[in-house]
Amino acid sequence: MSKLYIVGIGSGNVKTMTMRALECIKSSRVVVGYDGYIELIKDLVKDKIVISSGMGQEVKRCRIAVEKVKEGYDTCIVSSGDAGLYGMAGLVLEIENRINFEVVPGVSAVFLAASCLGAPLMDDMCTVSLSDHLIPWEVVKKRLVAAVQGDFVIALYNPRSHLRPYNLEKAVQLLLSYRDKNTPVGIVKNAGRKGERVIITTLGKVEYEVVDMMTTVIVGNSRTYIKDNTIITPRGYPI
Repeated sequence: MSKLYIVGIGSGNVKTMTMRALECIKSSRVVVGYDGYIELIKDLVKDKIVISSGMGQEVKRCRIAVEKVKEGYDTCIVSSGDAGLYGMAGLVLEIENRINFEVVPGVSAVFLAASCLGAPLMDDMCTVSLSDHLIPWEVVKKRLVAAVQGDFVIALYNPRSHLRPYNLEKAVQLLLSYRDKNTPVGIVKNAGRKGERVIITTLGKVEYEVVDMMTTVIVGNSRTYIKDNTIITPRGYPI
């Protein structure tokens, strides 16, 4: 029976990809994905039937992947990071969950970014996407307020784009209403990829212009601190 693999490719670098993700890509006859993600794994899919498309075609890609499985092809649909976190897993299963499928986890951008910063995620944390393309901004604001009031370390996904140039600034100003301006912030662009850039700063000194959609922003909680250019959120062990 043919199978659909819903694969998280992490950064797209084979060094940060799970062995299972590599196995599933290699065993698939068809690989479906966003143009940019297919480019990242182009060396892995040279002998495959590759179906790629641009932003905004997510539903179409998922439907194609499902149809290819029904046609008898082992098929892989790829997401960056983890397929179950802002990836394709949910959308595929909303469309069709009565096929033979496997969700293959990947290393999410938040963990790749955290590894560049030190140990910012050692306490309770959450992720919030600043994209208001699918979720209204009022809902995004509500989630940010709940996260900061709960004193979570907050990882911001989709922080800033040319279509949403001010969402990160609006989010930071909202967080500053609840959190000290000296709260550590880590900004990691292209985590685990060529062109990786790491910036350690504070909530009151975020440079918005350096941030884009390939960037993850991690905001510390009330106990997070910077030590020797490393961000640390203590777990609470007595030392």
